Formats: sequence, structure tokens, C-alpha cells
Amino acid sequence: MDALLEGLDPEQRAAVEAPRGPVCVLAGAGTGKTRTITHRIAYLCQRGHVAPSQVLAVTFTKRAAGEMRTRLRSLDVQGAQAVTFHAAASRQLRYFWPRVIGGPRWELVDQKIRVVARAASRLGLPTEPDALRDLTSEIEWAKASLLTPEDYPVAAARAARDIPAPAEQIMKLYTTYEQLKNEAQLLDFDDLLLYTAGALEDNAEVAQEFRDRYRCFVVDEYQDVTPLQQRVLDSWLGNRDDVTVVGDANQTIYSFAGASPQPLLNFGRRFPEAVVVRLERDYRSTPQVVELANDVIKWARGRPAGSRLQLIGQRPEGPKPRFHEFDDEPSEADAVAGRIKTLLDEGVAASEIAVLYRVNAQSEAYEQALAGLGIPYLVRGGERFFERAEVRQAMITLRSSGDVSGSLPEVVRSVLHRVGLTDEPPTGGTARERWESLLALVELAEEFAVTVPDADLPRFCVELDVRAEAQHPPTVEGVTLASLHASKGLEWDAVFLVGLVEGTMPIQYADGDDAKIEEERRLLYVGVTRAREHIWLSWALARAAGGRKYRRRSRFLYNLVPENHPAARVSAAAQRPPLMKKEKPTCRVCASTLVDAQAVKLGRCRSCPSDVDEELLESLRRWRAGRARELKVPAYVVFTDATLVAIAEQRPTDSAGLVAISGIGASKLDKFGDDVLGLVRDGVGYSAT
Repeated sequence: MDALLEGLDPEQRAAVEAPRGPVCVLAGAGTGKTRTITHRIAYLCQRGHVAPSQVLAVTFTKRAAGEMRTRLRSLDVQGAQAVTFHAAASRQLRYFWPRVIGGPRWELVDQKIRVVARAASRLGLPTEPDALRDLTSEIEWAKASLLTPEDYPVAAARAARDIPAPAEQIMKLYTTYEQLKNEAQLLDFDDLLLYTAGALEDNAEVAQEFRDRYRCFVVDEYQDVTPLQQRVLDSWLGNRDDVTVVGDANQTIYSFAGASPQPLLNFGRRFPEAVVVRLERDYRSTPQVVELANDVIKWARGRPAGSRLQLIGQRPEGPKPRFHEFDDEPSEADAVAGRIKTLLDEGVAASEIAVLYRVNAQSEAYEQALAGLGIPYLVRGGERFFERAEVRQAMITLRSSGDVSGSLPEVVRSVLHRVGLTDEPPTGGTARERWESLLALVELAEEFAVTVPDADLPRFCVELDVRAEAQHPPTVEGVTLASLHASKGLEWDAVFLVGLVEGTMPIQYADGDDAKIEEERRLLYVGVTRAREHIWLSWALARAAGGRKYRRRSRFLYNLVPENHPAARVSAAAQRPPLMKKEKPTCRVCASTLVDAQAVKLGRCRSCPSDVDEELLESLRRWRAGRARELKVPAYVVFTDATLVAIAEQRPTDSAGLVAISGIGASKLDKFGDDVLGLVRDGVGYSAT
């Protein structure tokens, strides 16, 4: 027993030695939570409180479950179950099926999206792969949230979901999907949990047999439990309380999939006699990284006092965090690659280095920069940029378009409109990722046009082929490129957090929603806490080389960058202080809160009087017609009618005022900002000759 407790810090030991019954371990990043809970299981078994075969430990990934099993074996605990929620439910359902349901056991559907496609086709909904993935995600969210199809519309509205179709249509799709699945006698992964919970809730004999078999429960990553998973856990427990939960509310980053930290935060209310232990000694990261992580999360809003963890670094001193501001993304990527080369030369293994970004489309610049220096890399949780389906399709379309007249960036943008590059980004989901990838190709065209004289479409296609070839290094151990979400649960000696600008971190579609903004902050916190020793945070003021420097660094970086640091300066386009909390848009006439998208764009209620400058509006329309002809695109692609009205009403005098109008983003500011501001300033009509 002494050997089992040896090496544990006082807080870990308190968690391990806590008596049977409800135990809540609030475990910060790097504080040894897996070590703590496996030693607790071993301690309970060695003290004779429970037999190993009576222990069921669940977590959220196969990798985490495998690590738990390995550690339990090393502690000579044989027979304890350490599996994912779904694996546990699958085993139980397989065993109890003959008694609870009877007949042949239903098969697990191997490709859920195929069933969704049949349901969508029957209802006349889109069946393109991207649309189907987003529709499938909505069904998964609904089931994880314990919603029936009839519950979905109201719940989706209450949760402010960015839905891929009208809520009523998704409700019908959900209903049809369930009908098709049941007719074919199929189960999806959520059904494993639903049927298992139902079997225990509705059948006393089955519940008693299960509860005689398992007496002690451990739940890892409890901050990410969904209502459906909590229901399964409740059905396992019955009226018992022998459960240990481990989690960190600061690392809740999956609420879009139905996860909620509330069961963790409310554990003490549910079990007033629970032992609560806080693990705050960070054994992973240097004090410098720990201090940065604490500074990121201390500005978070809405954190219950009891859930706040202040990490305390336990490692020797290390290098200070590096903050860097760059003129453009290619410069940022080249600098990151150069620093990685230095680290490799200093003896840091490539497998101990990671570049983390918010969206997968950001990977291309870093793939290119690393390949240019001959540094091997691996893309985790996604395909390499040029292997993505939308990028391959776009390259085929560009090659088949021939040599089209016009400036290269505008030609590329116009061609890519055919394959889904809309003027404004989708709100989220797979469609947003596809849009980001297509936009990245336009940005490559902008960069190519600046650096290559007489750049045209055929030459650009050759450049893309060269880049694609260069970004297919042999599959070897290398630097990890990953999204922040894909980095959860991993750690490296050196971490580069890149692209930290407003609109990307936090992501644009989170703006205006306090809960989503706070989840973005937690995502950055997760990224920082992945680093053991070296941490780099950077951002670029322009997308393409030589582009307009319109961006602002992420609001999360304010109060982090040292005041005397060169990167502490704020670009001329972003002098106003960041909004730590986005105010709800209000009418500039009557001050009422605006909800309707058209009203938000106009900046006033539809019923309030318009103060549109008719002469300016006509000038804007003539200018738009001329630019649309020049670019060979429909007029609305330049600006919609509503946007022109908003400009003519609000008459912005600078770039900040222009981008404050809903629908005018950085790309349009870069292309049309000077023209529009000139029209507003001078009141001069535009000749469309």
C-alpha cells in the first residue's frame, strides 16, 4: 500500500484515499489526473473495498481508455473495465438484448450518412456530402441532448444553433431517419446509449443483475459529458453513489456537440456529502507556460467560483512565451518554419513539436513552409490541404477554365464561385470548412499575383500542382499540424499557436454569443496547456503577401502580450480597444435590440424611418454595376442591395465604420473599401462607361 501511495502529492493522495462514495476530482491540465484515478482504483481494490471485476471506468476516446488499462495493469489491477461510454453500452446491450428486446440483435449502422442521405432524398433536402454531414451532425446533437424530433426546433432556437436547413425540415429529416433505421433494424452509436439506458430503466431484473455486477464507477473528462451519457451513468448507478468523476470546466470545448460542464459543476449539489479534491500542481509545463495559461483563463466570464483552478507550475524554469506579429500570413508561416528548424537543430525531436490552428484550412501555409525547408510533418485530424475533396475539385475546375482575362485573384474567385465559394461565409459546420479551403486558394492567387509578374490562370494552376507535389512528403514521424480541437488530450515540448486574429480566434460566427466566445477562450487555453516548454503565439495583419493590413489580433491576447514587447503595438486599422463582451446590436434610431438579419445590416428597425442618402445610393448602384461588369460576376456578388442601402444610410467615413456594417468583411474591405469610402466622402457619381 505504501508503494502505491509513494510519489503522489498531497492532493492526489487525498483523492486516492477518499472513502467509497461520491468523489469529485477537479483536475487542471497536466496535474496527473490519469495517474490519480488509476491509483484510486488500485487503492480501493487492494484495500478490499471492491473487486477489480466490479469496477467500470469510462472515458471518451479509445486512446484514453487504452492508457488507463495500461496503467491499471502496471498497478497489478486485473479485470477492471476501462472503456469508452459507447464500448461499455455496446457490451451491455449485446448481453441483455435477448431478454429486453428479443429476436436477432440489430446491426450497428456502418455509415450513418447513407441513411441520412435516403431520408434527405425522400424529403427533397440537399444530398451533397457537405450538406449531409451537417444534417447528420444536427441529428447527433439532438440525440445526445435527449431531444425528440418534435423537441428539436425549439431547442435549436434556444441554443442558437447554426443550422444547415430550416428547423422544421431538420425535424422531419430526424423523424424520417429514425423510421428508415428502425425499418432496417439498425442501430447508430447514440442508440447504443439510448437502448442501454432504457433497458436498465424499464427492466428491474436486468438493472439488478447489472448493479450486482458493477459496484464502482469512474468517469474521466466529466466536463464533456452529454445529457445522453449522463442518463446512461444515472441508469448504471440507480440509487447508489459509488462514483468518482474527474474533469476541468476550463477545458469544456465540445458544447456544439451537446457536451455540458453542468453535471461536473453541480456534482456537489447532487451529492452534498461528496469529497471534492482540487488538483492544481501542473507537472507538464514550465512555470512560464503555466502563468500564460492562467492569464488566458482568468479573464473568462461566467465561471462558478468553485470550479476555478489556478495551476501551479512544478517544473524548472523555462523560456518565456514568444509573441509575434507579422505583416501577412506567408511571413508568419515562414517564421514559424524557421523557428521549428532552429528547435530541430537544438535537439528537439520533430514529434515533440506542434503547430495548432483554429480551422483546418489554415494548414496549407504551414505545410508549404515546412516542406520548403525539408521538415517532415503530419496532419492530425484532417487531410493535407491538397488532398481535401473541395480543393481537388477546385483545381480541376480552375484547370478546365482556360486562360480567362482579368486580374488573377478576381478570375480565381469568379471560377470558384461555381464550386461553392459564396460571397459571404456560411455560419459554421462542414460548409464553413469547405468555404475556408476555397478562400485559401483565392488568397494563394493574391499572393502569386504580387510575387509573379504577368501572373495568369494557367501559370497559377502550374503553381498549385507544384505546391501539391511538394506537400506530399514520405509518411514519417514529423511535426504535428492540427486544429485546436484535435489537440485535446495531447502534449508536446514546443507548441506554435498561429493565426490568432479576430474572426479566426474567436471564430467569426461566435461573435455576439457570450457562451460561444467563452468556449473559444477555453479552446485557446487548451492550446496553451498542450506545451511543456516552448510556446509561441502569432498573428498576421494581412492574409496575402502585400495585402491590406486590416486585421486585429485576437481579443484574447490583450493583457497577455507584455507592454514593452514589440508585438504589443496595435495596427493602425485597429486602434479601438477590443470588446471583451460583444454587445447585442441595437437600433440607431430607437435603441431597441435588433434580431432580424436585415435590421442588423441596416442598423435600425425596419419600422424606424430611413435616412438614406438617395444620391449616394444611386452612385453606389452605378459603381456596383460597373465593378460587376469588370469582374464578370452578378451585381450582388459585389454588394447586395441591402448592403448598399446600409452604406447610404450610415455613410461610414473610415474602414472601421465600413466593416461595422453586417456583410462587409475583410475581403470586401480589401477589394472595394477605397472606392466606397471615396464615394461617401466625395459624393461623386460613378461612371459606368
